Amino acid sequence: MRMRFKPYAHDELMAADFHVHEPLIWGGKWHSQYARPEQPFVLELGCGKGGFISQLASAHPENNYLGIDITDKVLILAKRKIEAAYAEAGRPIDNVKIMSTDIERIKGVITPEDTVSRIYINFCNPWSKNASSNKHRLTYPRQLIQYRDFLKDGGEIYFKTDDDDLFRDSLEYFPASGYDIEWMTYDLHENEPEWNIRTEHEGMFTEMGIKIKALIARKLPGDESVTWIEPKVLKRMAREAAEAEAAAKAAQEGESNV
Repeated sequence: MRMRFKPYAHDELMAADFHVHEPLIWGGKWHSQYARPEQPFVLELGCGKGGFISQLASAHPENNYLGIDITDKVLILAKRKIEAAYAEAGRPIDNVKIMSTDIERIKGVITPEDTVSRIYINFCNPWSKNASSNKHRLTYPRQLIQYRDFLKDGGEIYFKTDDDDLFRDSLEYFPASGYDIEWMTYDLHENEPEWNIRTEHEGMFTEMGIKIKALIARKLPGDESVTWIEPKVLKRMAREAAEAEAAAKAAQEGESNV
């Protein structure tokens, strides 16, 4: 279902202290935006309506959180859920921020100097209609390799999805992008870990009888841990190899005719 335009969203977000109005200017300085800059810096990519980050951040004042989504019409809902969660907890909103950014172009918005400790990706768009759309997935290797720029060595990515194809492919994406999958499950609720926070989407899919898949991947140090090669590069390499083989064969035939 397409979410309706909310004409009030922009002004309400601009009035919120924890909304980042100009995300492009803070690369390398994100820690300084929080009341306790020395704390671990944690991202939720695709925070949506804020059901997850509002619960997580209000329960863990020892971390600083940044929720990112692409449009104000969902961030306004996240803003209100955060306000409600902190009001219920009786705490000031001093360890969480939200911002609108295209996550596919996050490099430079978050930089290596920002030292991210953990990333959460919950129920992102599976982009499963055709293979050409897979490159837009938040767990596609091109994206996972971008995250390596600012995720510290040993930092973790927590990933949840209802989509079988996305999860199956992600089990290949992570190792190829320089991550070790240290835990995974095809049914998160069978032996539900204490750290899990059930989101609105999670509850909806569970009621439909769809099992929730999840994994935790840890970033490995060193560029040599990345083995992924873009399909278009593979095609070019294959074409160049075929051309070289054809040229060598032609040269060999030419010599034999002398």
